[in-house]
Formats: sequence, C-alpha cells, structure tokens
Amino acid sequence: MLTEEDALHEETPLLVQAADSSKHDAQYDRFTPSQKRFIVGLLSWCGFLPFLASGSFVPSVPEIARELDSTGAIINLAITLSIACSAVGSLLWATYSGTYGRRPAYLWSLPCLCIGSVGVALAHGVPSLMFWRVVQAFGSSSGLSVGAGTISDMYRLEERGTAMGIFFGVRVYYLALLPRSSALRLPPVAGGLATHYATWRAAQWAIFAMGLGAYALIVLWLPETLDPAVARAKFLQAAGEGREHKTFVWLNPFKSLALLRSPNILLTTIAGTTAHMSDYALLIPLSYTIGKAYGITNEAVIGMFFLASGVGNIVGAPLAGSLSDRAVIRGRALRGGTWVPEDRLRATYWGALVYVPLSCAVFGLATQFVPGPVGIVIDVICLFVNGVAVDLVLTPMSSYYVDILHSRSAEVWAASAAFRQVAIALSAAAILPLIEHLGVAATNAIFAGICWGGFVLIILTLRYGDRMRAWVDVGYSLDGQ
Repeated sequence: MLTEEDALHEETPLLVQAADSSKHDAQYDRFTPSQKRFIVGLLSWCGFLPFLASGSFVPSVPEIARELDSTGAIINLAITLSIACSAVGSLLWATYSGTYGRRPAYLWSLPCLCIGSVGVALAHGVPSLMFWRVVQAFGSSSGLSVGAGTISDMYRLEERGTAMGIFFGVRVYYLALLPRSSALRLPPVAGGLATHYATWRAAQWAIFAMGLGAYALIVLWLPETLDPAVARAKFLQAAGEGREHKTFVWLNPFKSLALLRSPNILLTTIAGTTAHMSDYALLIPLSYTIGKAYGITNEAVIGMFFLASGVGNIVGAPLAGSLSDRAVIRGRALRGGTWVPEDRLRATYWGALVYVPLSCAVFGLATQFVPGPVGIVIDVICLFVNGVAVDLVLTPMSSYYVDILHSRSAEVWAASAAFRQVAIALSAAAILPLIEHLGVAATNAIFAGICWGGFVLIILTLRYGDRMRAWVDVGYSLDGQ
C-alpha cells in the first residue's frame, strides 16, 4: 500500500514539472499573438539593415574604385573589414542584451549605424571609407543576434523554427516594399541603381534614413522581452559577490565564444559556414563573373541578378523554419514525447547535400562555358536555388542553437555568427584572386566541395549529438525552454 510519504515522493517530480511548465507558459504568454507578429515585423526591419548595408555596397565596387582611384580588390577589403567588425559587434550587442535587455541593445546600436552611414556617404578616400564602413557594420550588427534572442524570449520550442523562418524571410520581404524598385533582393539592386543613375553615395544616405526610421520605431513601440528574472540572475553573476548594489557592470563579449567549445555548436557552425560561403562565392564577384562573361557593364542590371537569390531567401526562410518545427514534432511523436534537439537538423538534409553545392558548381560551369541567354537563364536559376538552399541549412541551425542553449540564445547565435563571419571574411578576400587565377568554374567547384564537407558534419551531429553534449557541458537547456 502506498504510504503518505511515498505518495509525496511520487508526486513531487510531477509538481516540479508542472511548476516549470507553468513558468514557461507564463513567459511565452506575456504577449498576444498579434503583439508577437508586430514585434517580429519590427525585428525583421532591424534585421535587414546589416543585409542592406553590406549588399548595397557590392555592385558599386567598380564605380567606387574608379572614383577613389583604387582597385576592386582594395575596395573589396572594405567588405571584408565590415564582415569582421560585424562579427565583433554581434558578440557585444548579444552579450549585453542578455543582461540589460534587448531594447537597450537596439537603442545604442542603431545610432552607430546612422553615423557610420553618413561617414561612408561623405568619404573621399579609401582609409576614411573603410573606417566608416566599420562603424556602420558595428551599428548594424545587433539586428540578427539580438533579434534571434528576442524571438527565443517569446516563442515555445515547437513554434520557434517557424518564427525564426518568418524573421529571416520577412527581413528580405521588406526589401520588396522599398521605393524605386520591385526588387526582392533590393540592397544590390538599389546600390546598382544609385550607382548607375545617381551615385553610390545616395544608397548610403538611404541607409541612414532607414536606420533612423528603425530607431524611431524601437523607441516608440518595442517592449522589453527579456525575462526580468533571467536578466537579474545574469547581472548578479557578472557583478560578483558583494557588488549587488551596482547599476552597471562591464561584460566580456568574447566570453560567448567559449560556447564554441561545445562540439554540437562548433560542428553545426562550421557546416552552416560552408553553406553561407557558397552564397558569397556567387554574389560578391557578380560584377566580375556574369558582368564579364556576358558583357554587362550597367551596374543596375548587374544588381538585378541579386533578385533571384532574394526570391529564394523569401521562399526558403519560412519554409525551412516550418520544416524544422515539423521535424521536432515528428521526432517527439516517434519517441513517445521524448525531445531530441538534433531532430531539427533533419530539415537541413536536402539543402546541405544537394541544392547548395550543386547550385554553386553549376553556376560556375554555366558562367564559364555556356554563352548567351541560355547561360544567363541557368545562372538565374542557380541563384534562386542557392537562395532557398542556404536558408534550408541556416534557419534550422539558428533554431537549434536556441533550443539547446535557450538561456543564452542571443549569445550562442552571435558566437556562431561571429565564427561564420570571420571565416567568410577570409574566404571573401580570396574569391576574386581565385577567379582571376583558376576561373569561375574551378573556384565554384572548390566551394561546392567545401559545402559537401559541411554536410558530413551535420550527419555526425545528428548521429552523435547526445554523446557530444555529454563531452562538454556549456549549460544546455534540458527541455528547449
């Protein structure tokens, strides 16, 4: 017969679980569905600013080089420097947002973006151009990492992938709504139009205006989403014993990089980096690949080729998010309710194995060996497929990071992004020299091979993910909440 004491021992775990579940429900029910949609839309507006700042620069490189009496390779260094600085900025904003709140991170970062954009627009030399591009990139870098953390504050495990997909997809969709173009991948298009019909500086003034608009929206309508209890616990931990009365403590943004000690985070980050490299391998040298192969010198026309990739992003991000949530739900059902975080990565299969590497390789072959309209059509199809496929890889991974390290969601996303951005910065600097020495087909074949290597890392994580989490414990979330 079950005694009263036995009954207490039997019921206590259930009561604790119920209490934890109630706490999580309260956290995610703080905002209504309509409020969540509005916040995601606002976050997406901020999230596309770094995309806009970097993308608008790419088709203008030849014109900037001519105006500043430099070379395309030297001006491309500004892109490389801004990518590296964005990595550092993302770490800093994510670290402070996890302790002081998401809203303050936006309120401090967006003015840096605006000031940097004005500096770029007024630059009349390569050194000043590079300096202000760094400031601009630093200010815009909060958009994605802090945005990912904010979404993790509001959405449950089974909803998170879809929300992430909408966040990444809507930020590209906003580009379709901006004036002067029906483009869906507008930054390069806008940059190309501005360069051809006005000046590349006009695009920078537009970025300033959009950053100022985003700042106003944040001030007026963004509530704080970070759980106050989580923020307080992190503050006390950072302040240390006897310093609870402090109102501000300095945080080490590079401490987040220690999360890469986790084999799960590191392997998936490397895999995502290989997929993202293919995107840069196709888009950064468009002026020197498609432009040269098909005799296109109009910057606006070259910018239009980015449309195909942008459409792919719009399709791919929400699709990938939905597929990753379905993978989580299906995995739980098959195991009788047991959650295995790596189930989410199953949504990356086809993108990582087939679509990313093949779109990259076929693009190179078509550009180098298929002349005329047929080659252009093949290239456009490859750009679209690559746009979809890269999101099929990166969006589930973004949700996976948050799932296994929910209490440090922005920081783990930023650490992963920092690794990816530094690796891409190094590879981006090598793209044009490789094309000049080996040709576009061989260069793209190299990047396709690297992408297949990334797929192998995903398979390893899927198969041995639970064992790898046991190797190094970086504070994993046991329930994804």
